[in-house]
Amino acid sequence: MAKIKKVLVANRGEIAVRIIKALKELGITPVAVYSDADSEALHVLYADEIEYIGPPEPLKSYLNIEKIIDAAKKHGADAIHPGYGFLAENPEFAQAVIDAGLIFIGPKPETIRLLGNKVESRQKLVDAGVPLIPGMLATGLSMEEYKKEAEKIGYPVMIKAAAGGGGKGMRIVYSPDKLESAIQAAQREARSAFGDESVYIEKYIENPRHIEIQILGDKHGNYVHLFERECSIQRRHQKIIEETPSTALTMEKRLQMGETAIRVAKTVGYESAGTVEFLFDRYGNFYFLEVNTRIQVEHPITEMVTCRDLVKEQISIAEGNPISFKQEELRQHGHAIECRIYAEDPEKDFMPSPGKILYVKEPSGPGIRIDTGIYSGIEVPPYYDPILSKLIVWGRDREEARHRMIEALKNYVVLGIKTNIPYLIDILKHPEFIAGNTFTTFIPDHMKNWKLPDDIPSEIFMGVEAFNESTSPTPGVVGNGRLRRVQDPWLTVGGWRIIK
Repeated sequence: MAKIKKVLVANRGEIAVRIIKALKELGITPVAVYSDADSEALHVLYADEIEYIGPPEPLKSYLNIEKIIDAAKKHGADAIHPGYGFLAENPEFAQAVIDAGLIFIGPKPETIRLLGNKVESRQKLVDAGVPLIPGMLATGLSMEEYKKEAEKIGYPVMIKAAAGGGGKGMRIVYSPDKLESAIQAAQREARSAFGDESVYIEKYIENPRHIEIQILGDKHGNYVHLFERECSIQRRHQKIIEETPSTALTMEKRLQMGETAIRVAKTVGYESAGTVEFLFDRYGNFYFLEVNTRIQVEHPITEMVTCRDLVKEQISIAEGNPISFKQEELRQHGHAIECRIYAEDPEKDFMPSPGKILYVKEPSGPGIRIDTGIYSGIEVPPYYDPILSKLIVWGRDREEARHRMIEALKNYVVLGIKTNIPYLIDILKHPEFIAGNTFTTFIPDHMKNWKLPDDIPSEIFMGVEAFNESTSPTPGVVGNGRLRRVQDPWLTVGGWRIIK
């Protein structure tokens, strides 16, 4: 077994902080990388060692494979953890890490490559008896062939990027006359996002739920699933609220989906933490969607109901250890909900809202967890995904968790920029959410033309400049030849003095 002593975290924001905390609890030295835009970021302040990797643009910093591996070597790291996003699902990066003599904390490059191509993975899983959405098993067809496939499948159809994810290169087509323009638009977007314009067509499942199963696989042929997460509340194909257990699943269906997820993992020889995603239709049928070959944004709710640390387990598996528990040891306890806190304006089609955060007050109390990448005085850059933090709550049942989340959101103060906090509160209060009718069409069906409630003053989002002076970080440690700023907690609490 290869004992890991130092890990470079090839990411930023809340997930980098989450990983760094896990590493410290394991006694492993964390190394953070940062761009010009992140010199004062929270993950930089938390890490034991830091390394500058370039300008703000991702291609010149967080997506620069050579710079990241050079940084790992410079600091004597044993391994690299990619987090999610950026290079996390890039098989060339995983292979480059291994070729450099380092441990990649994630699945094998060939597994990432296979599962990253939606068409190839569909072909592989057909023979394993995994239920698939009716659709194509090939890409690169002529327009006439695409049209014939669409007619065979039956409208409406979904066009998807073969190398895609996150809603990129995705189009819904309801009639033949819209197909050609939709394919061309999807190909352009896929080429821009992934460098691969390949698209395929599958049947569009109307009004489904998005349900995923958390899996773990190790190098010894052991596999477990840690039950489901429902991720149906989405805007622009991006999740914003997740919960577990799902209100839609019976115990029999939960077991069936878990066993199917493990079959997927065994078929591809999966090693590490991953997520098998399914669409669940109104008739109780489920269809394989894709596998995310990384730790998921929403992993904390699984941790809350199973009392297992997925990041630590991921690191242990990378060291060559077997999974530390058996399937029969796992149980779901209570109910957990996660809300993603974004710097965005829901009134303006979720337009990003970068800028300086003047003041942050986080909620606290029993059953409340926050995975965050922000603090008072930090600048939210415009170059990256606008996620600020994740608010996670646990309750003995769904209603307790829902009420706890609403109260926690009400007590989550972020001044200086706009966030989606009031929007999330209104979703959680909606009668259809309360009833558990959470489908992927929830937001267009129930939240269209949403406006900020009249009883919430706009100042709560924009803040006042008065907070600026009292919450700014102060210069501190110098690392790697660059000024590193550290937050002085004594300067954020207002006037104080020592009384003898």
